Amino acid sequence: MIRRARQPARTLASAASAFLLTISTWGVCAANAAESVPFSIGEASPANTYLAIWMAEEAGLYEAQGLDLNIVPMVGGRESAPSLEAGTIQLMHIGMSSVVRANAAGSDLRVIGSLSNVIRQTMFLAPGLAGAADLRGGIVGISSVGSESDSTSTLALQRLGLTRDDVTFEEIGRNRLPILQVGEVSATMLGEPYRSEALSAGLNAIVDLYADRIAWLYSGLTVDRTYLNSHRDVLLRFMRATVEGNYIAVSDETRAKAVLARELNLSDPQIIEASYDNFKAETPINVEIDPAGAENILAALAGRGAGSDVEDYIDLTIGEELRAEGFYAAMQEKYGAP
Repeated sequence: MIRRARQPARTLASAASAFLLTISTWGVCAANAAESVPFSIGEASPANTYLAIWMAEEAGLYEAQGLDLNIVPMVGGRESAPSLEAGTIQLMHIGMSSVVRANAAGSDLRVIGSLSNVIRQTMFLAPGLAGAADLRGGIVGISSVGSESDSTSTLALQRLGLTRDDVTFEEIGRNRLPILQVGEVSATMLGEPYRSEALSAGLNAIVDLYADRIAWLYSGLTVDRTYLNSHRDVLLRFMRATVEGNYIAVSDETRAKAVLARELNLSDPQIIEASYDNFKAETPINVEIDPAGAENILAALAGRGAGSDVEDYIDLTIGEELRAEGFYAAMQEKYGAP
């Protein structure tokens, strides 16, 4: 397993307690920290949708919840289910398209939260290509089969009057922009910050699905259902920390931009600004799933193994429990309603 190096304490360390939930309120005691639970998260692709997790990690919220967090870089669509089922990771940061593919192959995964409920990708063409006619017979680069870049590429092709049979899909991994820029593929889907970098580089944005505001469970928090049933308390602790990390990211713009720049290796102020603005506009503040986005994925993948029952892919009960216990209301009071 690839282990992420733990970051040293940074600014605001002396004020960290101001960002942590009171121990008595949410049932996390000092023993939890002494007996911390290992908790590994698969990171399908570094992107601004991950900011809530990075903020919660920096603020010490996972540690306060008794979790020993480990972030594992992975290729989402292909690696998710085997890693979750084997217990190599406990949770995966992927869209629901990967869950549909995995469950069709015999897995039993569930999305328990969402960091984005709309498609946030744009299809760009390689330099020298001008339109749909140039794309026919070319290569569309995706991160992996079954990923959001796979399913959203199909939607983009439809808007161009093309089908998957008109192009070749090729897995090229997480870092697709450089591969596109040298023309090794004809097109690929990009989200922030790579979307803004591609626009800045003058690449042709041939289909902008983000502008279409399509409801889509684009960036989910996914677990194996067996783990959900047997470790519900651990997942509740993870979600409390992540939701609070989201509130910090939305309420403290300066700090959030610094974390975003560090984690995504950004230096251009305009790219940082665009990536943060995109995050702030689209993040579901309580990390809650929009069922309409899940239903749209099932409709789009109906011919590729998707069933018709959305409850086979999402589980809303973690969010319902946090709302019922007053956690969301407490966060809104603490940080202000977004």
